Amino acid sequence: MTEFKNPILFADYSDPDVIRVGDTYILTASSFNYVPGLPILISRDLVNWELKAYAIDQVEEDGTKGCPHEDSEAVGKRFEIPRHSEGVWAPAIRYHDGLYYIYYGMPDEGIYVITAENPLGPWSKPVCIRPAKGFIDPCPYWDEDGRAYIIHAYARSRIGFKSILGIFEMSPDGMKAISEDQFIFDGNDPAHPAITIEGPKVYRRNGYYYILSPAGGVTRGWQVALRSKDIHGPYEIKTVMEQGDTIINGPHQGGLVDSKDGREWFLHFQDRGLYGRICHLQPVTWKDDWPVIGTDEDHDGNGNPVHTWALPEEGQPVTPHPTSDAFESHQIGLQWQWLGNLKKSPFGDSVYHDGICLKAQNFSGEEDPILWHSSNVLTQKIVLPEFMMDIHLDASRLAEGNKAGILMMGGQYTSLYAERRGEKAYIVLAESEGDDAGKYETVKAEFEVPEDDLNDLTFRMIFVRNTKASVSAQGEVSIISVNEEDLYFNSYDSAKPELRMFFKTKDGAFTDSTCRFTPSDHTWVGAKAGLFAVAHLHAEEGAAEFRSVNVTEL
Repeated sequence: MTEFKNPILFADYSDPDVIRVGDTYILTASSFNYVPGLPILISRDLVNWELKAYAIDQVEEDGTKGCPHEDSEAVGKRFEIPRHSEGVWAPAIRYHDGLYYIYYGMPDEGIYVITAENPLGPWSKPVCIRPAKGFIDPCPYWDEDGRAYIIHAYARSRIGFKSILGIFEMSPDGMKAISEDQFIFDGNDPAHPAITIEGPKVYRRNGYYYILSPAGGVTRGWQVALRSKDIHGPYEIKTVMEQGDTIINGPHQGGLVDSKDGREWFLHFQDRGLYGRICHLQPVTWKDDWPVIGTDEDHDGNGNPVHTWALPEEGQPVTPHPTSDAFESHQIGLQWQWLGNLKKSPFGDSVYHDGICLKAQNFSGEEDPILWHSSNVLTQKIVLPEFMMDIHLDASRLAEGNKAGILMMGGQYTSLYAERRGEKAYIVLAESEGDDAGKYETVKAEFEVPEDDLNDLTFRMIFVRNTKASVSAQGEVSIISVNEEDLYFNSYDSAKPELRMFFKTKDGAFTDSTCRFTPSDHTWVGAKAGLFAVAHLHAEEGAAEFRSVNVTEL
């Protein structure tokens, strides 16, 4: 293979940043309220990426630095109820003086840093270098004179304004702010408009300080470059990548990195709605001391994203992004993240050689727990445009008032679960309604099943476009159009699959739950598939054992 094809990562790695150290490329991205957070992906060629670790175990705050919530334990508890779209925003990763640094913003708390000698960890506990509400998207820069800076953006939802970049100086070790914050660029100025400029990444080249930043908004925006001979400005501005006549909407926000042969590349996201923010790679050239990201076939000085391009280096195949999981040795794979911080261990003892046992616990504090408010929901990103997922579980250990099953979650969610009521057992289809604060669930269908059948259940998700495949009432898929449309390389507006869910007991056939659901994204997060076991507030704690998750691309 001599070419690669975008996207290079069909997975929701929002606000990616990338560096190269030696012959290894390292990528991290936003994780918001999901834990573990700050994923660490590794590549040898910038195209094939492998999820290897996470840099933080939970969302927490260093309470020793005067942050708004000085009790770090209290902040950890605050995230035990999922605070959707809050938490860890837009990190920047750097390697300086033999140490890896990741800086990130928490919009209600401040700017944080963690460090490690190895990108795969262990990483230090977070240190709050500047307590502030509304400071986001920090990027560090160590100058040639030894001074260190953070350039960052502002969240209007917290501070009352946006489209401005700021700077403050840090101690040379990068562990604390030592100056006041000041504005260095105002995108609201009609003389050089850059509405919603944010996500700055700072570089030095040929005597200029460059700030690469997205502008124009997530879905329909573009990438700009600022340059100045002084890190404090004033800065010139130029658009360096835009959609043009391609189908790649909103191409922006990412990181600049060089390959071993000296060429430069820009790894960025594209908002794909329910799939989240997926990652593309663009070649970078320079003209008149301005970067051109992608190709400039119309010679207007602004790059446009490419679909295919020559590989940066000889291809290095890696383990595909995990989806299926046999839960070997009772362990979950790296693809799984909880919806929020865990109050206590969600795992129980399994009677099986493999598989995981999830206790039916109540993390929400609600009488009848809403999954949206339950941190003990285990989720994974959607990393295939269309797929079938079979989940095998034993729900026989559920107590009355417990429920366990599967879900797909976006701005709203749908779930299919087993529930015991007295001497009877049911499979229930439910959907959420309402907004974040007032979310509630509505039962859409329920099916009584023999209580003895709870010990061997299979739930099936089929996520596919009706124009591509026919799905029978027995949960069978017949492909009717193979190359109708390439959903990997497409736009925000492309056709969206529909979810159908089925269930069966050990010796039975699949039954259609009647689910017909198309998820949406939620704020800045794509839809996710998940597993759960929860309990009514005063119910006895039972358990469900998930034996395997098997995913097939359609």
